[in-house]
Amino acid sequence: MTARTDIAATAAGLDHPRTAFNAALALLAGFTALRLFVLMIDPNSLYADETQYWLWSQSLDWGYFSKPPMIAWVIAATTALFGDADWAVRLAAPILHLVSASFLGLAAARLFGPRAGFWAAALWMLMPAVWLSSIIIATDAVMMAGWSLGLYALIRLRERPHWGWAIALGAAAGWAFLSKYATVYFLIGTGIAILVDKPARRALLSLQGAAALSVFGAIISGNLLWNAANEFATVSHTAANANWQGSLFNLEELLQFIGDQFGVFGPITFATLIAAVVIAIRRSRPGQEERPLLMLAGFVVPALVIVAGQAFISRAHANWAASAYGAGTLLTAWLLTHRADWRRFLLYGSVGLHFLLGAAFLSFAASPQLTDAAGRANDFKRIREWPATAEAIETVVRETGVDIVAFDNRNDFHQTQRYGPDIPAQLYMWLRQNSAHNFAEAAWPLPVGVEGPVLIVSERPREVPVMRADFAVMEPAGEIVIDLGGGIERRYQLFLAEGYRPVERTPAFEAEIAETASR
Repeated sequence: MTARTDIAATAAGLDHPRTAFNAALALLAGFTALRLFVLMIDPNSLYADETQYWLWSQSLDWGYFSKPPMIAWVIAATTALFGDADWAVRLAAPILHLVSASFLGLAAARLFGPRAGFWAAALWMLMPAVWLSSIIIATDAVMMAGWSLGLYALIRLRERPHWGWAIALGAAAGWAFLSKYATVYFLIGTGIAILVDKPARRALLSLQGAAALSVFGAIISGNLLWNAANEFATVSHTAANANWQGSLFNLEELLQFIGDQFGVFGPITFATLIAAVVIAIRRSRPGQEERPLLMLAGFVVPALVIVAGQAFISRAHANWAASAYGAGTLLTAWLLTHRADWRRFLLYGSVGLHFLLGAAFLSFAASPQLTDAAGRANDFKRIREWPATAEAIETVVRETGVDIVAFDNRNDFHQTQRYGPDIPAQLYMWLRQNSAHNFAEAAWPLPVGVEGPVLIVSERPREVPVMRADFAVMEPAGEIVIDLGGGIERRYQLFLAEGYRPVERTPAFEAEIAETASR
């Protein structure tokens, strides 16, 4: 590059492709390094769901009780390379978000120019939910890496036919589907793209499109066969999560879900995304240069609308619509870098706010003392002092001489499996219902007919009357109290029980238990 070209690139700033690329590279590398450093020094334990995924990674399969297999495969890879420490279990999370940010930046640059590409990468990397998702290992991070590559491959394929991008599209969608079944929204978005966008329709209704579909089908076939062989366990789990048998039609839940999205994507950026979707729909006439906006909106709206509907009908967790924010990041970057200069102040303000929030979060994660001083200990109680908790349970096991320990909470059970490998007893789950409702209950149910003695570690006092009905003898054996800092405690009731004969959970039985609890 000549001196004159260097001067021109500098003057153009982020509008010059090489300048934007170098700036994005520096930003992504810097924040990934920061998150990796925090992982290394984080004194907190794994979250219970992370421990469950780690347990899956000990026995690789094509599927598990509640999720497809990719997260287990990823954890198996990182722990095989770097050992079994907590940071090694989580290691892929910041790297996968680096992948997502990179492909989203490239996608925005192809559609809207290098400036939008830089800011799309930055918006993803600094999104409030991504700060959290980058230091825990969860299915959203794994899914979005495939989702982002798939969206980029689709954008490249709609530009011109290319076998490489067709294969990449199918492989990326397959990766995403094996990571989380919410990838169905990617398939819906692809269908909408065929309907509303002529270049996408030409690309997908072709031999290349057929190749992408074939690759996708081949990749997910193992999981489909696993589900068929396991009575579609994930379908029943999804239905249980939907909770359509509970109290239905809850405006409060809908408002809570919508409010949560301002926290997930960011207050300014979520409002901007809604505006961008409205603009995309209004400018949907054929032949306009903003036509790709409608295609992107097709990847955003279904997830938000369907999950909002689920929230209104019953309930929805804040992250259930996380898949909307891949294409949503592109739309937001377009609107905040397009035309009116005042929009850039919204962009800078949003990025600055997200940076401050993320820096505070990482500081709290790395320093329990700072967390306690700020009065935020309750936010971290689920990932504190699990080695000490397992040690306390081990002490009671050795003192009582029992061979069996039963839990009434799957989270406590999984954490004890992870952090109490030297406990000299078999660990089991007591079943509250007639059948298994989670992975722990399905894989380690307390065997019917066990005479005991059984040490019961109970975190749920309201279930004690049900347990008493299941055992011939059940006597108090003290309690365990673990100081979690900041005035927060983890507390268990302990019981020694014999003669496990679980009572059938009939309506009459449940009514009797409810009456007992109300006295």
